[in-house]
Amino acid sequence: MTFSEENYLKTIYHLTNLLDSEISTNAIAERMETKASSVTDMLKKLSEKDLVHYKKYQGVSLTDKGMHSAKMIVRKHRLWEVFLVDKLDFPWDEVHDIAEQLEHIKSEKLINKLDEYLNFPTEDPHGDPIPNANGQIVTIEKQLLSELTENQTGICVGVKDTSSEFLKYLDKQGIALGSKIEILSKESFDLSLKIKVETKDFTISNKIAANLFVKKSK
Repeated sequence: MTFSEENYLKTIYHLTNLLDSEISTNAIAERMETKASSVTDMLKKLSEKDLVHYKKYQGVSLTDKGMHSAKMIVRKHRLWEVFLVDKLDFPWDEVHDIAEQLEHIKSEKLINKLDEYLNFPTEDPHGDPIPNANGQIVTIEKQLLSELTENQTGICVGVKDTSSEFLKYLDKQGIALGSKIEILSKESFDLSLKIKVETKDFTISNKIAANLFVKKSK
């Protein structure tokens, strides 16, 4: 596959995890910031390679072959993110763009060696699951911080928004994977939250809370 074909497969995979229905060409075009006509042309190529099921005006879904291929691209991306953060000390807000380049490396042997070297991690630095060599994914029970109520506590296990701006904001507030977040109060007007992280109390917006995944601890 070309880099472009791989990027389309990965995009369809991510949209599949977000939406319950088949994926429209417009949804793909919006996410990839391209024209719907370009998406249609690519979907025809992917369909010819038995990577997607595509019918005009009916959306697209991944075939079994396409799903496995997409998972392997995601696997490479997330393993490289772990390597960059854990071994090269990159901050978590810088690794996505670099991993976007590294995910196109074709050597399966290299990726399996990388996986072994990293001691077979099951999630990347943002808390997203890493498919294993067979495409299997270990999922953890999680919910959005915004869904917790007053006096509940959660452990940060992931982020919904992986933009550099959001991750830098979390760094500034001392929020990272593994952080214990206690809900001190919840404002009924705008659903903003007063939270406690370690010994620090501060208020966050509902938008921030709706982009943090936690595992409820009590």
